[in-house]
Amino acid sequence: MEDRPVLILGGGINGAAVARELVLNDVPVWLVDQADLAFGATAYSSRLIHGGLRYLEFGEFSLVKESLEERARLLRLAPHLVKPLRLFIPVRNSWGGLTQAAGKFLRLPLKSKQSVHRGLRVVQVGLWLYDRYAREGSLPPRSLHQPGEEGVPAVSSHIARRLWAYSDAQITYPERLVIDFLADARQLAQQKGLDFRVLTYHRAALHGSAVEVRPSDDQGSSTFSVEPAAIINATGAWVDSTLRQLPVPSRRLMGGTKGSHFVTYQSRLRDLLRGQGVYTEASDGRPVFLLPFGAGTLVGTTDIPFEGDPATAVATAEELEYLLSVVVDVFPDARLTRDDITMHQCGVRPLPYVDATTPAAITRRHQLVWNDASPIPLVSLVGGKLTTCRSLAEETAAAVLDRLGSRVVATSRERPIPPTQVDDRLAAPGTPQRAFPTALLNAAIHDEWVTRLEDIIERRLMLHFSPHLSRRTVADIAAALVQSGKLRADAVALAVERCVARLRQHFGIELDTRR
Repeated sequence: MEDRPVLILGGGINGAAVARELVLNDVPVWLVDQADLAFGATAYSSRLIHGGLRYLEFGEFSLVKESLEERARLLRLAPHLVKPLRLFIPVRNSWGGLTQAAGKFLRLPLKSKQSVHRGLRVVQVGLWLYDRYAREGSLPPRSLHQPGEEGVPAVSSHIARRLWAYSDAQITYPERLVIDFLADARQLAQQKGLDFRVLTYHRAALHGSAVEVRPSDDQGSSTFSVEPAAIINATGAWVDSTLRQLPVPSRRLMGGTKGSHFVTYQSRLRDLLRGQGVYTEASDGRPVFLLPFGAGTLVGTTDIPFEGDPATAVATAEELEYLLSVVVDVFPDARLTRDDITMHQCGVRPLPYVDATTPAAITRRHQLVWNDASPIPLVSLVGGKLTTCRSLAEETAAAVLDRLGSRVVATSRERPIPPTQVDDRLAAPGTPQRAFPTALLNAAIHDEWVTRLEDIIERRLMLHFSPHLSRRTVADIAAALVQSGKLRADAVALAVERCVARLRQHFGIELDTRR
């Protein structure tokens, strides 16, 4: 294969995983993102590494099998990030939802739009299949529990006659997995003598067989030109707009849905969960998770068709009330109110464009779509999920290598994902810190492709999840960026105001001004 790099557009979980997979195969890589790393759906997911229990209803058996295999790998290869999680499903009756489940499996139109809660036996069948596919045996199998048992979430008595429990896994900070993939790729590239570059806040444009890479905000002078061997469009929900910007003609590929979550640090709800997760249903049958999240609880998600720029997606008041009503229904003793919500977030899932009657029915399986109109081999990654990022990367690298007349020489199937020094020092969500660790901040700034203040706050140290974040802390981080040469001294006030405004508008966060 030639020494020309493969150009990856998109620095989310899939772009980062593909970059690492290509470097493993001795391929130079340029990764370009018009925003920051982990800027899209990666940062707004439910933070689960799961097999997709509900996908069984739609007959997605191969996807469940692949997801469970990858769950086992990530538990083994990235134990600093991916942890086992026990989830409980409250059931209200014995046979509820049987007809609906059968209809979904057979792809039959439902005669009634009325939601029926899944009963004890329907859930039992699903969990039996789930355990059969999860053959690694490292996690406890399904179990049935009575309300009030020790260690079982204290759900409302009218919600749960019984509770089924099963095993999955959780990744508190998927943003860190993106950084770890790229840090490992950078180290490998240095060892192999490969050209490896990560350019954030840049966009790419095709000019014949060359690609111009220039700042996305038209500021600065860091413009580059490259003649890539191939282009991988891994921009997630932005796949279609990326193709238009290059530009290359293409049919519509993406039909994403928005999903919102909120975080609360209310202690009553945390105590009622008892350190476990709950997988329940809203009144319309939509699955909702209540998950332990450091010192708090993560609640989500919604699933609403979305048109427009994914960067503008924000959780609406209606969505928050929808999620809040689920918590009130399942845990009325928590007495959770809108005032207990510390922050909210919203992202757009990179799902394929299909004419599905319900968003939940749209497949989460990924697709590789080649564009024959491009003068350079160009493939777009459509769909996928956080859990299968590594297997998607392996498949993508193999397809690109084959298109370039080369072959796979290595895979990441057994390669550990090493933690960085930031991973080792990062606090759990909601953990109070008397003083912000300077070494942690400096390591993120110098080693993790930081450009802007928001990069640190939202996608390196995830400080926006903290109820203790103050305007003073934001200003201190801005000062550290000045010292590192990442921010001009005369631009600090504007950068701080821009960050504070984004936290308020995008996450509903009002910073503490007393500290």
